[in-house]
Amino acid sequence: MSVLPRPYFHDEAAAFEHVEAMLWPQGPVCHHCGSMDKHYKLAGVRSKPSKKNPHGVERHGLYKCAACRAQFTVRMGTIFEESHLPLHKWLQAIHLMCSSKKGISSHQLHRVLECTYKTAWFLSHRIREAMRSDDFTPMGGNGKFVEVDETYIGRLAGVPKQRTGAAHKNTVLTLVERGGIARSFHIDSTSIAKVVPIVRANIAKETALMTDEAHVYKRVGGEFASHSRVEHGVNEYGRIKTNGAGERININTNTVEGFYSIFKRGMKGVYQHCAEHHLHRYLAEFDFRYSNRSAMGIEDNVRSLIALKGAKGKRLTYRQAY
Repeated sequence: MSVLPRPYFHDEAAAFEHVEAMLWPQGPVCHHCGSMDKHYKLAGVRSKPSKKNPHGVERHGLYKCAACRAQFTVRMGTIFEESHLPLHKWLQAIHLMCSSKKGISSHQLHRVLECTYKTAWFLSHRIREAMRSDDFTPMGGNGKFVEVDETYIGRLAGVPKQRTGAAHKNTVLTLVERGGIARSFHIDSTSIAKVVPIVRANIAKETALMTDEAHVYKRVGGEFASHSRVEHGVNEYGRIKTNGAGERININTNTVEGFYSIFKRGMKGVYQHCAEHHLHRYLAEFDFRYSNRSAMGIEDNVRSLIALKGAKGKRLTYRQAY
């Protein structure tokens, strides 16, 4: 059955009930004083009349705290706060961004949701903020493999295009655990000072490290259980090695390169342009979808619910986004 007819995609009251169930699993929580047991719902309250809505608009999901006497909704303290867009359209946008493997442009969102392009642009950045992971637990572990690689994308403002090399492009470093999550970083360069601290902080020491032949990884490779390299410079893209236990191990960086394949198709084919100061949010979006992919048993509906849970505590204003 299609997900599109679900009530919370079309009905505002149902949308509030859905979001409250996800963000308030133990019941409403006052945004002002944190009270969970002294509140009551305000039904039938309408906004002030306007030219567009002479009788006002019903304010769904409005509560009043008996402890501090303040009014609050589930929108407060989330990416939805101070948004004039109906909550059911927010849920449509979250589902579209979570179910589109290579992303969905703000122009497409503004046509589908029938809102302005400016609203759709700000909306998509706030959803990317909800997708951003705050979990920096070291990746990998005993018996696990983490691949590390870097790529270049876009154009640095004010830097003339180079005939060779990538000095005029943005640099991205990505760590991918085989069969697990991806974690990407927008860095200034691929120098030892930039790459090594990230690798040390984000990968468990018991992990088998996989990289290409870049010299920067030689500095840190000996700190892990093992460090295997593929020599792309001599057209080597993978080989089989047998360890001491007789197990066959694939030595390659194909997993992280597969991640970059999806990332670049999305950035070039869907988004087409990304300013340098916004790149970290696009990386968070692609990391999120990859880390919650179908191969890990997470389908579109569940992925959307995970993104919705991430909306809490991540307020983003237009000034911050722009």
